[in-house]
Amino acid sequence: MNISALLTSAGINIAISVSLLSLYSILRKQPSNVSVYFGKKLASMCDKRNDPFSLERFVPSPSWILKAWETTEAELLELGGLDAVVFIRIVVFSIRIFCIAAVICIFLVLPVNYYGKDMIHKKISSESLEVFTIANVKEGSKWLWAHCLALYIISCSACFLLYFEYKSITKMRLAYITRSILNPSHFTVLVRAVPWSPEQSYSDSVREYFMNYYASSYLSHQMVYRSGTVQKLMNDAEKMCRVFKHVSSENSNRNSLPCHFCGVASNPFMILSSETESEKGNVRFDVLDLAAEKQEYATAFVFFKTRYDTIVASEVLQSANPMLWVTEMAPEPRDVYWSNLCIPYKQLWIRKIATLLAAIVFMFVFLIPVTFVQGLTQLDQLSHALPFLRGLFKKKYVTQVVTGYLPSVVLILFLYAVPPTMMLFSTIEGAVSHSGRKKSTCIKVLYFTIWNVFFVNVLSGSIIGQLSVFSSVKDIPKQLAEAVPIQATFFMTYVLTSGWASLSVEIMQPFILLCNILKKFIFQIKEDPPDGTLSFPYHTEVPRVLLFGLIGFVCSILAPLILPLLLIYFLLAYLVYRNQIMNVYITNYESGGQYWPIAHKSTIFALVLTQIIALGVFGIKRSSVASGFIIPLIIGTLLFNAYCSQRFSPTFDKLAAQDFMEMDRRDQQDGRMEEIYKQLRSAYSQFRLSQDLCKAAPAHINHNENTCKDVNTNSNEDQESIQDSEAALRPGTEIGS
Repeated sequence: MNISALLTSAGINIAISVSLLSLYSILRKQPSNVSVYFGKKLASMCDKRNDPFSLERFVPSPSWILKAWETTEAELLELGGLDAVVFIRIVVFSIRIFCIAAVICIFLVLPVNYYGKDMIHKKISSESLEVFTIANVKEGSKWLWAHCLALYIISCSACFLLYFEYKSITKMRLAYITRSILNPSHFTVLVRAVPWSPEQSYSDSVREYFMNYYASSYLSHQMVYRSGTVQKLMNDAEKMCRVFKHVSSENSNRNSLPCHFCGVASNPFMILSSETESEKGNVRFDVLDLAAEKQEYATAFVFFKTRYDTIVASEVLQSANPMLWVTEMAPEPRDVYWSNLCIPYKQLWIRKIATLLAAIVFMFVFLIPVTFVQGLTQLDQLSHALPFLRGLFKKKYVTQVVTGYLPSVVLILFLYAVPPTMMLFSTIEGAVSHSGRKKSTCIKVLYFTIWNVFFVNVLSGSIIGQLSVFSSVKDIPKQLAEAVPIQATFFMTYVLTSGWASLSVEIMQPFILLCNILKKFIFQIKEDPPDGTLSFPYHTEVPRVLLFGLIGFVCSILAPLILPLLLIYFLLAYLVYRNQIMNVYITNYESGGQYWPIAHKSTIFALVLTQIIALGVFGIKRSSVASGFIIPLIIGTLLFNAYCSQRFSPTFDKLAAQDFMEMDRRDQQDGRMEEIYKQLRSAYSQFRLSQDLCKAAPAHINHNENTCKDVNTNSNEDQESIQDSEAALRPGTEIGS
């Protein structure tokens, strides 16, 4: 590929990006698109844009860029939570390190690459991109010290920035934990694999166990019940039919219409008009004995009196058999993934092995589209395989589009199937929280994209060549050193297509926009649904940013021309993602900054990989001095990672007993413990639908204030202890992952 092909790809993507961003600045001003670009929580702020004849609404403007730039980190923390701040910090780190890399490599490394061989250069537009890579430097050149120096500066700068970012985000995580004064998850332990006993129920077993071994700290517990969607709907319908049957028993002699759900003769209007106030108050759900119908699972939420007792119970091995009485800190109420709590604990290891094997199979199946993409970058092989295309490839413009734009587009289209597949694998694994499922998906997508987008594209263009690498593992650094400079041209077009254009598509939200147009202009539905908001797709965007970081580090000294393209991507990403967090995505749950350790490890891996490839390149170029200096750099980077793992990583894996004990003392001194205990009553709601039906029942049925509480109360609990209520902690629709 030459410079003109790269410019063709850049021109196409710049045109797409500018057009979509301009169109976005117009569409976001239209009142009909408020739910698409601002979400439900900001709809009221945009009601002023209701003048259909306002000229300002149809003129592109950069106002959204200014608002995204001016928003402070504190405001972003309030709007999007700690995960949003951590994600933006990842982007900011990338901007900083690649600013340094761009300055060093453009002014120091690029001239060395361009004049590395004695040759007559063509016009810049006609030059091959390989002229600007390290492949153009002749063997034994004394100028390779420039590449070694640049790599030292980039590696040391990256470690320096990583340290201070890790330190800052660790403090933010500690503040996030300690500021959550009334967080029910701090008092709750998730207990799984409760042993079955023929003499008593799971609930009785849980109470007996914790009253025996944690008598001074045990407060109460709540069992997990069968929670299939269809099962819940059937149960709720049956309960309401029984309610109406009970109420209408005294009105059977009246003229009435049969209920189509249960066949009970009833007339709600006649009941409303005939019931006396005293009769309304006597209608109780407890006569139905609905709680007895619930089917318990061997899983429970156990509540403790203090945060410290909760930590101790969650960390200690509860039984000599580690497969029984398994405890862990419970996720936050809105973060619980209820359907996976019903999975038997003994199945989890089998599920993890099965999903690992499925992911490996999927990875190898994906070699087929990657091989096809590689064929598009090599016109000679493609013309030989498909002779009828030779005449078409003689046209210069067609050649530039096929080699400079089409391969990355095809690969991106295939990659759209990866996140949903990995999300399915993470769900099958048995994650007990939405944030945990999304984090697991993020890691899987990151591994998958690094392998298929980077390694598979670099090592070879055929499946046989890709598999042959494993027969000579010791030659991998040499093969990478030979292949990366050649494939650098593909990565440049990939950054343009998957980077610049994808950000424009992200801010446009085309799928949601299309659904909104169909709903409001075709089906004439004017009201927005209450569940029309989205959560931020960390499982797709974090791997994308980290993959570009990996490509940037690896190509920094090998093909420096990619750095300006990456820098533009990260700057645009900074604005786009801040805008999306502020206006589009709603935060219903978060992991508490758990994405930063992933970013740190990925960056360290990218640095070490870059250094290993540089070691191979210097070996090929027969520069023993430069190769000798790279070995201490690799050791130093690994030691730095080991220090960070000891210094910062435990804060993200465990909770500090010291902080929890201080929070307990403050709450006891301020008298807030009783308030917290009351909140635990309604913290973990499994059957929200039942509660909503109770609230929506007619007045003569829902007159008693304890009616709904009695439906969800565990009948086996002592009256003096906290009842296992299943009322919602925060009413509202939970946003799915």
